[in-house]
Amino acid sequence: MKQNNQLSDVLHVLLHMAEGDGPATSETLAAAMKTNPVVLRRLMSGLRNAGFVASAKGHGGGWVLSCALERITLADVYQALGAPKLVSLGFREENPSCLVALAVNDALAGAAQEAEALLLKRFGAVTLATLSADFHRRMAQHRVHGHSRTHQLEDHIHENI
Repeated sequence: MKQNNQLSDVLHVLLHMAEGDGPATSETLAAAMKTNPVVLRRLMSGLRNAGFVASAKGHGGGWVLSCALERITLADVYQALGAPKLVSLGFREENPSCLVALAVNDALAGAAQEAEALLLKRFGAVTLATLSADFHRRMAQHRVHGHSRTHQLEDHIHENI
């Protein structure tokens, strides 16, 4: 079963945008995410509607963050993406007539709802500023060990070539 990576991808892009020097084009962001620019724009439109990013057309245009990282939680980004299913459990039968299947489905559905509520609570407690601070801590350790002094969006594009 294919996993939905939209939340992870968008969080990754947002943090790179925060580290960038200016607007990032849909093409650049899409190349870094290994996706199509149309898919990227569709994802970013929810973030724009929520007021987290803005876009400008034309030469020198692109996507920029429109509010502070401290104001954006993982839950906010999740909601802006349309609140995709976080916990997905399949049932042997969706509408069973078997009482055993009903008991199993209810138990699994209840556990999935509890897990999703816990995830959303945690998402609400983590801001993009928290992720950015963790990135900077990791980058400092990376440098101590003699690795690259930068980590930019463009690095991901060159990895894909």
